[in-house]
Amino acid sequence: MIRVLVAEDMRILREALVGLLALEDGIEVVAELGSGGEILAAGLRTRPDVAILDIELPRLDGLSAAAELRERLPDCRTLILTGFGRPGNLRRAVAAGVAGFMLKDSRPADLVAAVRTIAAGGRVIDPQLAYAALDAPASPLTDRELDVLRLTASGCEPRESASQLQLSYGTVRNYLASAVTKLNARNRVDAIRIATDAGWL
Repeated sequence: MIRVLVAEDMRILREALVGLLALEDGIEVVAELGSGGEILAAGLRTRPDVAILDIELPRLDGLSAAAELRERLPDCRTLILTGFGRPGNLRRAVAAGVAGFMLKDSRPADLVAAVRTIAAGGRVIDPQLAYAALDAPASPLTDRELDVLRLTASGCEPRESASQLQLSYGTVRNYLASAVTKLNARNRVDAIRIATDAGWL
């Protein structure tokens, strides 16, 4: 029996996914969640073989949750199911150790097949997105610049970001200025938009 955890914040889609999987022989949904912040605890409690995660989740995004699962629950393999088919998101997903990456407009039969493939130790990546990722430019930003942009995008002021990252206020301002310059952005908000559209955040 393949044990599956589903995390999707849109209730109608989450229930549709659970209903689809419930019709399949040999697949059991052991947890269904609407928030990324609940994934690790639910995973440790229910021990799924496969976690199907959306990228855009409240409290903790799906890629960060996938990295947590990989570290704390290595037997659970992750399938990212997203509406955001950006090459940068695929690169981040691979870096987080996911076993699959599919778009939400995939056919239901393909999703079920992907769950079975991933549970058996295989990998499933949307082929068109894989080709696009090979052609897309890599992020020009350093990890620290991305960290600072991510916190800024979540609403943190530079002093809050400095505290969270254990950096000085001036260093955080320098990272923000550097990110704006590298992305040829007008300001921080524009830099966040550019980095998000490219899938780097």
